[in-house]
Amino acid sequence: MVAMWTFALARLAGILLLGLCLGLLIGPIWLWILAAACLYLGWQLVTLYRLDRWLRLRSQIDPPDFGGIWGDIVAQVIRLHRRKQFHKQRLIQLFRELRRSTAALPDGVIILSAQREIVWFNRQAARLLGLKRPVDVGLRIDNLIRSPEFVLYLHGDDFAMPLVIRPPVQLDLYLALQVVPYGGGQYLLLVRDVTRQMRLEAMRKDFVANASHELRTPLTVISGYLDTLADDSSIDPAWSGPIKDMRAQAQRMNAIIADLLVLSRLESTDGEAPRDAVNVPSMLERLHRDALASADRPRHVVLELETTDGLCGAAHELESAFTNLLVNGMKYTQAEGTVRMRWWADAEGAYFSVIDSGIGIPPEHIPRLTERFYRVDAGRSRGQGGSGLGLAIVKHALQRHGGWLDVQSAEGKGSTFTCHFPQARIWQQTVDTAVSA
Repeated sequence: MVAMWTFALARLAGILLLGLCLGLLIGPIWLWILAAACLYLGWQLVTLYRLDRWLRLRSQIDPPDFGGIWGDIVAQVIRLHRRKQFHKQRLIQLFRELRRSTAALPDGVIILSAQREIVWFNRQAARLLGLKRPVDVGLRIDNLIRSPEFVLYLHGDDFAMPLVIRPPVQLDLYLALQVVPYGGGQYLLLVRDVTRQMRLEAMRKDFVANASHELRTPLTVISGYLDTLADDSSIDPAWSGPIKDMRAQAQRMNAIIADLLVLSRLESTDGEAPRDAVNVPSMLERLHRDALASADRPRHVVLELETTDGLCGAAHELESAFTNLLVNGMKYTQAEGTVRMRWWADAEGAYFSVIDSGIGIPPEHIPRLTERFYRVDAGRSRGQGGSGLGLAIVKHALQRHGGWLDVQSAEGKGSTFTCHFPQARIWQQTVDTAVSA
């Protein structure tokens, strides 16, 4: 490259020197130097014109045969063009492979712009949502999927969990929609057919509900006969122990069936809980009195009411959740221990906590506590008479109220179960209402 520029400068110097010599021989000097410079400039302009013409029509004409610095520039342009063509072909091939792979996916994929407009979608998305190309490209996705739940989900900021809806084109389908943000404000909308899973879940719920109802009647009969036998003085005293054990197990089965029915009702109820006014402080005072009347309670059962606010929700569901947490705390707290109930609110929402000084929970078990029939210690739980469904009921009741359960615990140091309720669920009671309640 340096040699080329040296040659170009040497050529310019040679032409100017020739003009100087002619000026010395013929005169005047400045006229001949100017003529030599104009000649050099004209040659450069002609070369530049040929280069510009080739750049505009390079797909139709061959590159010009220049020497020196212009030839080197033409060679660099050719190399850059070939490199660009190579990368272009690679990108086209990669894009085609991407389109073929997404078309083969069992799930639907939709690319959305920052304004939620459809940029591209694969065949599965077209089949599941009834989209048509190119008619629907450029339209807003919430104008095509007219579901209030989807609109709220799409314009929210929590995409951790998918949203299950029934599409308008096929009401017998259940689709799980999940938004994945990427790039500069763009989004991927993943569409999955979960009809089979939803039907299996519905079958499971129906089975649990029906089995619970069918078991309740024969169990009631068995419990009745056992109560009769326990009160019959003519029964051999040797049977007193077995009859007592059978009555205890029958009562435990009745409790399990009752919890299964409550859980089945919560699971089968779609949508959010109703927004009836619930006087939570009054409810907790009643639960506190019942706890104090229990024979096997810990020594100290304390209620701390830090607000008179209530909740907008279903009273029986909230009472079931609070009762399960209170009974759970009392069950695993020693006789000399303490169980505290706390109700308070702040700018973010309302909270109910049950704090016990019981045996605590190992950290590896905490994530699974709300699973049905999950037990930290199966032998200990059965000995306490638990059904293994209480915390599952709490979780579903809180979800129906837009809330969630937080568990903090350490072995040997007790546990804290806290129900979080959103600000929108708080019912602010007036002073007169709180006093009269």
